[in-house]
Amino acid sequence: MPRRKDPDGPRAAMIRSAISLIRRRGVAAVSFADVLNASGAPRGSVYHHFPGGRAQLITEATQVAGERITGELTRALDTPETAAALRALADALARGLDRGDYAVGCPIAAAALGNEPGAVTAAGVAFDTWRDLVTRKLVQDGATPRRARSVALLVVSALEGALIVARTERNPAALDTVVEELNVLCRSAIDADRTRRPVTAPDVS
Repeated sequence: MPRRKDPDGPRAAMIRSAISLIRRRGVAAVSFADVLNASGAPRGSVYHHFPGGRAQLITEATQVAGERITGELTRALDTPETAAALRALADALARGLDRGDYAVGCPIAAAALGNEPGAVTAAGVAFDTWRDLVTRKLVQDGATPRRARSVALLVVSALEGALIVARTERNPAALDTVVEELNVLCRSAIDADRTRRPVTAPDVS
C-alpha cells in the first residue's frame, strides 16, 4: 500500500518524524535516512528543505517540539491553582507514556543530551520558557517572584526526572509521587511568602 502523503507537505512530515525518532532513540541515533523512511518524504527534498543538513533538521525539530509542549503546559496552567495545574500536567505526561508504550521520552531532554549544538540551545530555550510559565503561575498564586522562579526550576527539573523514571519503570507512579511533593513545596512557598508580607492597617478615616 502506498504511503499517504502528509497534507502539510514533506518538510512538516520530516520534522514530525524527526521528533518521534528523537523521543524513541535520542539525537545521536537519528539519521536523514531514518527520517525519510519514517516520513515518506522524497529523498531529493532533503537539502531543499534543510540546506543546513541534519543539524538544521534536528534543531528545527527540537524547536517545534518545544513549542508544542509549551502550548500543552500553557493549557495545563490555565487553572485556578498551581497544584491543580501540576496534577493536570502529570496526567497528560502519563497518558503520553501509555500511548507510546513507555518507549518514548521527552524530545527536549533528548535534544539537551544530544550532539547537536543548535538543538542543545533550542532545548535550553524551551526549558527557560517552561520555567517562566511556572514562575508566573506561582506569582499569580501569591509567591514572590524570586521564590517563584527558584521553585519553578525545581518543578521543571523534577518533572523531567520523574518522566525518565516512569519510563524505565513502565509505570506512572514516579510522576504521581513527584507531583504530590511538588504541590507541598508550592503551597509552602506561597503560604510562606504571604505570611512574610507586611500587613497594612485598614483605613478607618
